[in-house]
Amino acid sequence: MTINKYSFLNLVRGSLNGHRTWSRAWRDPQPKKSYDVVIIGGGGHGLATAYYLARNHGIRNVAVIEKGWLGGGNTGRNTTIVRSNYMMPGNAQFYEWSLKLWEGLSTELNFNVMFSARGVLNLAHSDAQMDQDARRGNSMRLNGIDAELLDREQVRQMVPELDFSANARFPIYGGLLQPRGGTARHDALAWGFARGADRLGVDIIQNCEVVGFLREGARIVGVETSKGAIRAGSVGMAVAGHTGQLAALAGLRLPIETHVLQAFVSEPLKPLIDTVVTFGAEHFYISQSDKGGLVFGGDLDGYNSYAQRGNLPVAEHAMGAALAMFPMLGQLRLLRNWGGAVDMTMDGSPIIAKSPIDGLYINGGWNYGGFKATPASGWVCAHTIAHGAPHPLNEKFTLERFERGNLIDEKGAGPVPNAH
Repeated sequence: MTINKYSFLNLVRGSLNGHRTWSRAWRDPQPKKSYDVVIIGGGGHGLATAYYLARNHGIRNVAVIEKGWLGGGNTGRNTTIVRSNYMMPGNAQFYEWSLKLWEGLSTELNFNVMFSARGVLNLAHSDAQMDQDARRGNSMRLNGIDAELLDREQVRQMVPELDFSANARFPIYGGLLQPRGGTARHDALAWGFARGADRLGVDIIQNCEVVGFLREGARIVGVETSKGAIRAGSVGMAVAGHTGQLAALAGLRLPIETHVLQAFVSEPLKPLIDTVVTFGAEHFYISQSDKGGLVFGGDLDGYNSYAQRGNLPVAEHAMGAALAMFPMLGQLRLLRNWGGAVDMTMDGSPIIAKSPIDGLYINGGWNYGGFKATPASGWVCAHTIAHGAPHPLNEKFTLERFERGNLIDEKGAGPVPNAH
């Protein structure tokens, strides 16, 4: 990403006067009466869809409607991990394309999304898990995805802070490394796509809740909102954990349930962990942010909920897993935690497709994989809306697969390749 001298001078000037002269990064328009496309949801997936509709397909009469503030949902409530270490046909190609988009996203948007290819390491704690890692790694490499199978000593050299003692509760046998994986700044992803979409003519309308759909016969032709009716040629949904609720307003029942997924941040530390480490035996994942805090998470809270908060049992589980792998963290203080409302499909893979209702498109059911998928999700969802038919990368992510039994089931491998 490059900054010209005028942008640099404006940056310095704005910093010195308390930001009073900074221009808005995107407009705050009032909604028009109609658009070619309305996207419901102002998180990463909705903004990326709008951006690629304008950039790739020349469809610029687009509105993104967000009931709260931009990026206030799951986009800002995750552990920021980016990877493509999937093995099932459909998932592997899709997530690899997303990672390739991530690698050039700061340049594409002229906005630093802070993508850091620090590697993603999945630990193995038994011979069986090493065999599973080898199988996954071979599948990844056959799909053109980078993968390295590490033995115990190679893992020790990479992350010496792990517990390699004879008394370790979960002895480390090795692990599977994707060197190109890493982390990114979740807020910056939303801001970058918002600014990019706005500059291409997309209206981003915040504090505007969708309360119903407009119909003409069997076709959806717009939305009812807290700011009035807005007509549209096509309507797309990208609302994270609320996909089922919103679809119900259109009379559509989806094979999705919503759970809480918690995340945690510790007090800042000096550099300690320079990669992403995931721990499949206990379903735990950890990295260190640029501010020094350790960012980590665990498994779902075991009940259905739309709340953006969690409960103590999962927090205790995550802390226990952290100490099992990194005993030196025992005196570390927790800074904050939060929860995201996560769409869970029955096979762990998303739905990006034209719905059975004419004029309505679905982008949801992201399970644990929503953040990393954002660029490719927007790319293929925009294609699907623009052409009324799927892109080759999302043609398997249909709603009908649940009826036909054509599932894309990684058996819990979406969050952590050795999990479950």
